[in-house]
Amino acid sequence: MSESDIRIAGHANPGAPAPATPRNVAHKGGEANPSAAALAARFPGAVLRTDVVWGETTVHIVAARAGELIQWLHDDPSQQYEYLVDVTAVEYRGGGPLEVVWHVRSIGYRRFLRLKAQLDTSKPLVVPSVWPIYKGADWLERECYDMFGIRFDGHPDMRRILMWEQYKEGYPLRKDFPLRGRFSRSEQLTQALSANPEAHYSMGELRIADAFDDLPKEMKVRLGHGEVTGE
Repeated sequence: MSESDIRIAGHANPGAPAPATPRNVAHKGGEANPSAAALAARFPGAVLRTDVVWGETTVHIVAARAGELIQWLHDDPSQQYEYLVDVTAVEYRGGGPLEVVWHVRSIGYRRFLRLKAQLDTSKPLVVPSVWPIYKGADWLERECYDMFGIRFDGHPDMRRILMWEQYKEGYPLRKDFPLRGRFSRSEQLTQALSANPEAHYSMGELRIADAFDDLPKEMKVRLGHGEVTGE
């Protein structure tokens, strides 16, 4: 790594004051992150409103345009949001839309921005993937799909990451998901035991994991004859 590759907090805005712990932060109505106004000016039809709560700025956007807005925040020299902190979702009790949430940070400008987009739960839950912009979105978006059922259009591997792929009970973080699951404990156990845990491991990965010797004999024979799994 060269010296030019190292990002120093605040380097993109040398006139900015030295960082300091905020004090006496207002609950609402504080100073907004300047990126919010820049977004609204650049994408007037895609930015719905801006909120500032406890000093943090949230920009509410049109879900279908999330990809292009976040791409601009990442690429534009006046923004440089090079760090994707999180991709998650929120569903509130009492019905209403589900919110997809992106947290991004500009290290150079010392800025943090939250973007939210609402999805109608009576329609397919789909938003653009930001994986082409941030490769770190890979597992974050898969977790949102696994827990909430949100599909990220353009993601290269949209499958469950916490629950097994054959999991049939739905999406555990949705408000309509029962605390004990949709099926009986015996049925849940049956499903878990019938899952195919080696389905996404290659011969090389099994050897690296030191798991090959523990596999059933018939599976060793199949893999030894060149059967490729997980493709």
